[in-house]
Amino acid sequence: MLNSKFSWESRFLWKWRWVSIAAPTMASIAIALRLAGFLQLGEWAALDLYFRLRPAEPADKRIVIVGIDEPDIRYAGQWPIPDKVLAELLAKLKQQNPRAIGLDLYRDLPVPPGHDALVAVYNSTPNLIGIEKVVGDPKNPDVAPPPELKKLGQIAANDFLIDADGKVRRSFLYLTDSEGQFVFGLGFRLAWIYIEQIQGIGPELTEEQFVKLGEGIFPPFESNDGGYVRANAAGYQILLNFRGASCRVMGNRCPYQIVSMRDVLEDKIPADLIRDRIVLVGSTAESLRDHFFTPYSSGLVTIPQPTSGVEIHAHLTSQILSAALQGRPLIKSWDENLELLWIFFWSSAAAILSWRCGYSGNKMETIARVSLIVLAVVSLVSSTFVAFIYGWWIPVVPPLLAFGLSSIAIAIYIARTAGDIRKAFGRYVNNEVVASLLENPQGLKLGGECRRVTILLSDLRGFTAIAKPLPPEKVVTLLNIYLQKMSDIIDQYHGTIDKFIGDAILVIFGAPNSGEDDADRAVACALAMQLAMEEVNANLTRLGLPFIEMGIGIHTGEVVVGNIGSQNHANYTAIGNEVNLASRIESYTVGGQVLISDVTRNEVKTGLRINDKISVQPKGFDQAIAIHDIGGIAGRYCIFLPRKEPNLFTLKEEIPLYYTILDGKHVSNTKYKGTLVKFSFKGAQMRGDHLIEQFSNIKINLLAPDAREGEDLYAKVMGKSQEGNGYLLRFTSVPPAIGAVLRALYDSLLPKK
Repeated sequence: MLNSKFSWESRFLWKWRWVSIAAPTMASIAIALRLAGFLQLGEWAALDLYFRLRPAEPADKRIVIVGIDEPDIRYAGQWPIPDKVLAELLAKLKQQNPRAIGLDLYRDLPVPPGHDALVAVYNSTPNLIGIEKVVGDPKNPDVAPPPELKKLGQIAANDFLIDADGKVRRSFLYLTDSEGQFVFGLGFRLAWIYIEQIQGIGPELTEEQFVKLGEGIFPPFESNDGGYVRANAAGYQILLNFRGASCRVMGNRCPYQIVSMRDVLEDKIPADLIRDRIVLVGSTAESLRDHFFTPYSSGLVTIPQPTSGVEIHAHLTSQILSAALQGRPLIKSWDENLELLWIFFWSSAAAILSWRCGYSGNKMETIARVSLIVLAVVSLVSSTFVAFIYGWWIPVVPPLLAFGLSSIAIAIYIARTAGDIRKAFGRYVNNEVVASLLENPQGLKLGGECRRVTILLSDLRGFTAIAKPLPPEKVVTLLNIYLQKMSDIIDQYHGTIDKFIGDAILVIFGAPNSGEDDADRAVACALAMQLAMEEVNANLTRLGLPFIEMGIGIHTGEVVVGNIGSQNHANYTAIGNEVNLASRIESYTVGGQVLISDVTRNEVKTGLRINDKISVQPKGFDQAIAIHDIGGIAGRYCIFLPRKEPNLFTLKEEIPLYYTILDGKHVSNTKYKGTLVKFSFKGAQMRGDHLIEQFSNIKINLLAPDAREGEDLYAKVMGKSQEGNGYLLRFTSVPPAIGAVLRALYDSLLPKK
């Protein structure tokens, strides 16, 4: 029992070994690329896309923006706008009793005239918050706050965090200035004042030292959150959860109500527009360059549209208010270990699905399984998008990369394995069978099916006698040269090599893949094989190997084809009486001849050149059949064998001989006397008193003076001579010594030039 379990587990592990290698390897590559920062831009782009695809959120009516645009600058007559104009603006806003006013304008220096008036407004407006730039650098130095507001403690940080791609995705709740003092962000400070007024509470710290305001808990941003890698996490940062694009892009769908400075100064706004709201005053004019790119700044084909800095402060203020009062989700990210498991999960899913798809059974099943892979990718993307809607930033690019790498790795392995199988298995089974089995592994199961096929059987004439005097290695060389050439031609005509039987080749046309031209291809293939024998013999001659000839028989009929054998050893083969009949037809051939059955003749749709039609009674069959000697096929194949009419020369002196009739491969012990009357190099006319059936094979021992005793000459009886007292023979196997004698005799009979 233990051995059986171990065997099952071993087989399972071996079957899925490449999946167990590919999944963690490709996941590790994706993780390494992520940790190295190569996927950071892709993750940011995915986050931006999710922002733009997310359903639109309703406008936040708690916030009003007073935007200073280009007409406002012309109205004020200068930039920065004079303190007098700013004091008047703030006074009018103050009259409507807003809960808080955020002044998103740097006013570290007086801008006369009217500075005293502005200072008076500062001192009389406890809910007015000015700004300073806390973090400076050579290109953007820090900017001090209005001195009067600093004394009152009514200042906030105006700093933005800009990512490497130039977009703002994070903001500060607070940060530390050069003196080590905490400076709260403008959005956080305004939201704090608002909530303190309506609920009487302020911010506090949780046990984890997270900032809590109302219902909202704000975990600080960490350097590897979401798609970030080793980001600067100084201060107390959070990811911005924008409500939408810039107001100049959104138009009437702007997330916040925005009015111009002129409208306020000219009393063109409703008397209660700002009551109990947060007011942000800042520049929206293009010329002031107080604009930043955000996730909403660009689409796939649109020109990037920046968002004004005052709007970004409004987004942060709204985000804090909504989280603290309505529980609107913040953008959170997973623990790093959970992200790694997420990547590994999708790498494994891709490896498993690709592995299963690689060994699919048929086209419909392949389509279904490929659809599963596509569905898996859609599930990955859609799940991360849905999670984003609910406030979770889950990595999408690393798992997508791991998914793709695993799929490619498995596909490459399967393709390479299939190639190795074709190369190795194709040495024993035809490429058509290999392809069929690769596409449909169910075909490996034992069993067969009834099919109408055309069977081609080729065999070398007299090969036993030819091979007898040769060393084994030369026999193998001869066969390899012959079989290689024949196999190439059979593949060219899409035949399936059933088996090599010594020097014989059994070929099926119509299995595993069938076509309407199976019989045509079989005949064309046979003729091409015969023509190729000239090249084969030329190669053999160069190697000092004997000349060979081949006969081919073809028949069409119903057979059982499939995997026949046992679980341990099986062959893709054809069995049935029609295979036996094809073998019988081949036995009637002589070298260079193609004989086909009458059934095959009727199946062929292309014109044939038929040299002869013969009626034979195959051994083991009840009825005589007609066979055709084929000399060529027309149509698109256009293959014709050269006509070779033997010229028989009358011998001056008849050559005595003994002959023995063969019964299959068995040689009879009875010898008969005869003489050669006429002769050619490939055949002869023999006179003998014993009756011999047509197509019988005989063994001849010449009694000529030059013939060596014991040397056997084999021939096939092609029929009776015209004189009626002899038989026409076709030599099928000529030993080298006898061949030399016959060559000399033939040359002596040729007409002298």
